Formats: sequence, C-alpha cells, structure tokens
Amino acid sequence: MRKRTLEPLLWLMFSAGGVFAALVLPVFVLLFGILFPFHGLTPPSHGHMLAVFGHPVARVVLFVICTLALVHAAHRLRYTLYDGLQIKHLYEVVNPVCYGGAIVGSVVAAYLIFVVL
Repeated sequence: MRKRTLEPLLWLMFSAGGVFAALVLPVFVLLFGILFPFHGLTPPSHGHMLAVFGHPVARVVLFVICTLALVHAAHRLRYTLYDGLQIKHLYEVVNPVCYGGAIVGSVVAAYLIFVVL
C-alpha cells in the first residue's frame, strides 16, 4: 500500500487561497484602503459594518478567506525556498516555519474575528 500524504489537500488549499487572494483581497484593499479613506465612495456607517460582520456567516467567510490566503502564502513561500534558493535539504526547518506560520496566523485571525470582533 502506498503511503497517503497531505499533499493533495495542501494543493487544494493553495489553489483556493490563490483564487481568494486574487479575486477577493484586491476588492477589500480597493474599498477599505483607497476609496473609503479618500472619499471616493461614501463609507458605510460603523453600525452597518458591525451588523454585517456581526453575522456568523460573514465571520466564517472572513475567517476562511484569511486562512486560505495564509496557506497559499505558506505554500508559495515553501516552494520558492525549495526551487528558487535550492534549500530543499532543509525541509525539516522550512516546512514547520511556513505551515506553522500559516497555522499561527489562522489562530490569530480566528481570535480576532470570533472573540474580539
């Protein structure tokens, strides 16, 4: 029997994170980083934003976007280090740092989204 690995799941999360990072995050940056602060659009009221992000589905969606973007970044960094810098022999260090950073970032995002918000 062949040994099963987590590689297909990681590639699935990498591609989903890439889609979210390419399609959703630029819209957030455009709205909340450029248009609202520089009065290109009328920003929503504080009460409206609390109502939107107070809904459990919106919080889960925000958490999924953050988590998948972090996994995408970790996977891309891992293979950049492996192929670009040719340090594949340090996989015992590179894997935990990359994916551990994604896990820690996801835990921090969960705390901020579900507890603080």
